[in-house]
This record gives sequence, structure tokens and C-alpha cells, in this order.
Amino acid sequence: MSKNIVLTSVNERGIAEVILNRPERNNAYNGDMIIELIKSFESLYKNNSVRIVLIKGNGKHFQAGADLQWLKEIGKLSQKENIEVSRKTASAIQGLTMFPKPTIALIHGGCFGGGTGIAAAADIVIASEDAIFSISEARWGVMAGIIIPHLNASIGVRNVRRYALTCERFNSSQAKEMGLVHQVCKTGELENAVQPVIEDLLMCAPDALEATKRRTLIESGLMLSDEKFDELVFEHSQKRMTNEAKEGLNSFLEKRTASWYQN
Repeated sequence: MSKNIVLTSVNERGIAEVILNRPERNNAYNGDMIIELIKSFESLYKNNSVRIVLIKGNGKHFQAGADLQWLKEIGKLSQKENIEVSRKTASAIQGLTMFPKPTIALIHGGCFGGGTGIAAAADIVIASEDAIFSISEARWGVMAGIIIPHLNASIGVRNVRRYALTCERFNSSQAKEMGLVHQVCKTGELENAVQPVIEDLLMCAPDALEATKRRTLIESGLMLSDEKFDELVFEHSQKRMTNEAKEGLNSFLEKRTASWYQN
């Protein structure tokens, strides 16, 4: 496991940065990245000096969803092993959602699949004009079940029913219109754009922010029960083990059209 696949730091003002650092794979997540993300947020949770967390991606893209080669390999594992992989994936998203301090996702380039889940789980999202989004799982025979509650809460069921079914791409302006993104800035200006937001947050009382965030999550239904969490995990893991998922992932890796498409 690469110890540098997620970079974590905290400055003297309590501004933490969590940087996805797998640029050679467009920051696509695999088992190692999931584990490191969980560790990162656990360490920040224990750090009383943290006031705000910025989530970024190194390289050309913010986050390109799951590493499809990795998905193909784990789909061959046992049911128990697949459930455990999905449980860790769900824990990473839920850990970001439930993190008590304000979280800000700074998105550039591609933000696909699980990347949209990170955006939906963050409190504040700023995207540059070059950002492109898609909820792409169904294109490859798998499904986005773990992040559906967060997407429903951020962009609404009506938009999820379109974009998670078509898997089409949409730009930063469209993402802002539907509520996934709060603010769009010029390409290359993310660091400047986030500064006023940071100052506004630092002006607010930390405990009051934490209480406000917790109540917001409770009222939104995003404080998932153990039963609902387990249901999402099981469904997510089982779809990955199907023949349809195998065909979808193979079609991507072999750069061909999946067998279910008839032109």
C-alpha cells in the first residue's frame, strides 16, 4: 500500500487539506485509497485544532471514480470479501458526511462516479469551469447505491433519475444549477475562490457550526441507520459480482461497446 496515496496536512489556522494523490490513475479510488481516506479523516477527527477540511485532487482531475481494473479483480472474490470492500467504501463516504467540521471540495477536471459522491457528501463545493461530472457506474454494469442518498439530498431525486440512469456528462454550470456545486470559478482559480469561504467559516463559532451541521444531517435523513447502511453495502457488493458487471468492466478495459448496446 502506498502511504502517499492520500496526503493530509493541517496549517497553523486549523485548515486541513486532504489531497487525493494518485494522478497517474486520475485519482481513481481503489482499496488502498479507501483505507487511507478513512485513516485521514480519523486522524483529523482526533485533532482538536482542525477547523475546516479542504478536499482536493492532484493532477489533471479531481477524482475519476473507481479504478475499474480493481473493481474487476475484487468482483472475483468471495461474497464476504466483496461485502467488506463495499463496507469500507460506504464508511469512507459516511465518514466524510458525518465529519463534524465544515468540509469543502475543490473540484477541477473530471469528477466521475465516486467523485460525485465525495462532492455530494461535502458541505461546500467549488468547481472550476473545466470540471466535468458524471454518475457513471451503470455504464459499466455496477451501481452507485452507496452514494444515492447523498446525491438525492444534494441534486434531488429528479436529477438523479436522469443522470444516474443515462450516465451522461454534465459541466460545472449544470452542476451548479442542480445543486451539486455551490460556486463556479475560472479554471486555475480554485485557491483564490475558496479563501472568502474559509474566512466566513473561521468567523463562526466552532461548536455552533458542529451543532448546526449535525442537526442539518439529522433533518435531511443522512444520519443513516445501521439497517439502512447495511442494506446499501450488501446491494452494492452483490451487483459488482454479477455477469453484467463483468461484461461492463471488460468492455471498458477492452475499449469496446458492451454487449447490451445494440445500434
